[in-house]
Amino acid sequence: MAQLFNPSTNPWHSPRQGSFRECRFDRLQAFEPLRKVRSEAGVTEYFDEKNELFQCTGTFVIRRVIQPQGLLVPRYTNIPGVVYIIQGRGSMGLTFPGCPATYQQQFQQFSSQGQSQSQKFRDEHQKIHQFRQGDIVALPAGVAHWFYNDGDAPIVAVYVYDVNNNANQLEPRQKEFLLAGNNNRAQQQQVYGSSIEQHSGQNIFSGFGVEMLSEALGINAVAAKRLQSQNDQRGEIIHVKNGLQLLKPTLTQQQEQAQAQDQYQQVQYSERQQTSSRWNGLEENFCTIKVRVNIENPSRADSYNPRAGRITSVNSQKFPILNLIQMSATRVNLYQNAILSPFWNVNAHSLVYMIQGRSRVQVVSNFGKTVFDGVLRPGQLLIIPQHYAVLKKAEREGCQYIAIKTNANAFVSHLAGKNSVFRALPVDVVANAYRISREQARSLKNNRGEEHGAFTPRFQQQYYPGLSNESESETSE
Repeated sequence: MAQLFNPSTNPWHSPRQGSFRECRFDRLQAFEPLRKVRSEAGVTEYFDEKNELFQCTGTFVIRRVIQPQGLLVPRYTNIPGVVYIIQGRGSMGLTFPGCPATYQQQFQQFSSQGQSQSQKFRDEHQKIHQFRQGDIVALPAGVAHWFYNDGDAPIVAVYVYDVNNNANQLEPRQKEFLLAGNNNRAQQQQVYGSSIEQHSGQNIFSGFGVEMLSEALGINAVAAKRLQSQNDQRGEIIHVKNGLQLLKPTLTQQQEQAQAQDQYQQVQYSERQQTSSRWNGLEENFCTIKVRVNIENPSRADSYNPRAGRITSVNSQKFPILNLIQMSATRVNLYQNAILSPFWNVNAHSLVYMIQGRSRVQVVSNFGKTVFDGVLRPGQLLIIPQHYAVLKKAEREGCQYIAIKTNANAFVSHLAGKNSVFRALPVDVVANAYRISREQARSLKNNRGEEHGAFTPRFQQQYYPGLSNESESETSE
């Protein structure tokens, strides 16, 4: 348990199982959702899980829209995942086994003489979390969760699951276990003009016998049949007619809790630095852990160039629950014509989802072959395999995207700019490797020397005689 949230986890090691097949990754493509499953108050869109790229990277992706007053019924999955909130706001709950119900709503009973008789709890439950646009939400495997839209606009969210995570001891595919309703996936769905058969999606109570279920839960047979949702056609996202009546702290209480939580996290980190032997309680780890963090806030940017854009990342150092999920995320905002330093992902696959704008993307394999060269548009997803080199340039309107990565502490190796590979190589190594002069090698090392991450387009259409074709054969001054 202590090791689970230890910030010193080796980033070079991945607990993923790896691919179960020979994968070549010789042709990448930009994906859009392949099929839609409609519910009463929303729609779930599935990307092509049978495509070789998803199977080889061990990932599963859906996009979900929840209308106002829409409730995504409770469920859990066999694999961990992260959710990025593209649009909207709402409430959610994650029910960790063994954690106390810290939200308690009570009322007072009075006698006819106006004297207090007793005090009873009307409802108690685990913590309710508020989420908003730009949030990353962690979903551990086997933990029941629900989402509710209490705003005025639809919620749009992208879910990325890690099929190859060691938490999954079932077959290598995503399985949802519904606690209520059904997801209508047994129906015929239209896919680009053709129909395909979906998997059955009844909730888990439908498989139990009514008599045993009613006895186990202490309810009558009629109530047990209602739990099975056999005639419920609302789907997995249902409309709550008068809205959910949720017990939530006031704004002042929320601010106090947030401040206390930040202090608690700092104390935890300090204690972890001193010794890991103190981490020995379930409540100390799971019950108070943060499950959401906002990655869109400009003040949290890790890298910022006022003329090029900003980059914000979250990993297990900033968001400890990611040690359990074994995934991380990076949000990139590139301004007009800005270019991202070319790089490769050292220890993770990367799933890039375009939120806004457009970007020209080129990806190169280990054979020096271009495996993708195209423009990524809003709503499209691109899978970039581990170690494949990638170069991105924003179009005239700029671009914003989220990259979900299959390692809790994913990091990249840059090919240009500060802390890049070229800056780390000796001048003579560069000069001889590329058959250029030392002066040209120094220019190659230092042209973007003080920039990091997002680059300005200032080198475009400029001529640099230090790298002219006439002196390609020179290797020394």
